[in-house]
Amino acid sequence: MTRRPEADGGSAPVARDGTVLQGGRRKAFRPLAEPDRLRAFAAGLAAYDHGEWFEAHELLEPAWMGTDDLPERELVQGLIKLAAAHVHRQRGNARGMRKNLVGARERIVTAVASGADDHGLDLAALLASIDDRLDRLERLERVGTTAGGPDWRPAIQPIPIERRS
Repeated sequence: MTRRPEADGGSAPVARDGTVLQGGRRKAFRPLAEPDRLRAFAAGLAAYDHGEWFEAHELLEPAWMGTDDLPERELVQGLIKLAAAHVHRQRGNARGMRKNLVGARERIVTAVASGADDHGLDLAALLASIDDRLDRLERLERVGTTAGGPDWRPAIQPIPIERRS
């Protein structure tokens, strides 16, 4: 493995097979110039803001796979998992939503702890909103609402990605 230096020193080991080691696992790495990554990131956020969850997930992937900067990868993957959680919400899959919210939270917490550039996003507010939705899901699961019966989705509104002012 070689190491590709980044300005902040947060680069991941890059294997000869074009993967990086992230979270103890080999993950796809398809180098993408920073301007292209930023465009992919902005396009993914725009789709997310319009409630196009699947499209947001797809548009964010090149930004995630295009860098070997671990904090940046964690942030973008957290946003991808957040979008995926909303795809599961649309489909009425509470379990899938929960799993992806937990994954999004873990990735974003790791990104914040490792000093990721937040790109102007209010990550504290985002984490609070994820916690709120997880609490709501847990309460609904306790009374059996997510296992059938009335539609649980109105009680779990989509999470906005707020920008810092």
